[in-house]
Amino acid sequence: MKIKQILLLSIFVILTGCVGYSSTGVLGTGVSIALDPRTLGTQIDDSVMQQNLRGKLISLNSKNLLSVKTKVLDGRIFLTGKVDSVEEKLKITKLAWEIKGARSVKNDLQIKEKFSFKRAAKDVLITSQLRAALISSKNIKSVNYNIDTYKKKVYVYGIASNEEERKEVIQQAKEILDVEEVITSIFLVEDLRVLKK
Repeated sequence: MKIKQILLLSIFVILTGCVGYSSTGVLGTGVSIALDPRTLGTQIDDSVMQQNLRGKLISLNSKNLLSVKTKVLDGRIFLTGKVDSVEEKLKITKLAWEIKGARSVKNDLQIKEKFSFKRAAKDVLITSQLRAALISSKNIKSVNYNIDTYKKKVYVYGIASNEEERKEVIQQAKEILDVEEVITSIFLVEDLRVLKK
């Protein structure tokens, strides 16, 4: 069992290592600072909120460091990953709402099940294929998107320049083999509360 987990982690590190640092951004918000349409102040606020949330999650349970992923975009908090129980899911949601500056919380946490190497490998493959499709598209700024996959459900977070870009990202995700559902939180530049001038 542990060998499978180590092997999966190794595969994940290799596959995600190809993306580079620009996809996580200097402030860890998931988009490149140079291409991010938010002001630097908003980017810093989001980064501070994300770090505060990560600290609270780890103090709640140290396992959350690896099992729960957080994303803060323009004051909106997104949670993905796996937890042990419904009660833990509710506690995490409450913690997210308690973060100063939170405008909304979208909780896509799943309850843990027995580990399946085959399923986990398929999820990593789907994420990698979608990332490659976004990078190869001339109409999409791929560094402005984060992708998570769990049980063939793809979660895409990011900022689109316009409605056409948002539609193309969603279409690219739906075209990946074995994807069962695409769940997006893609904001348009015009939806952001403060823009660069």
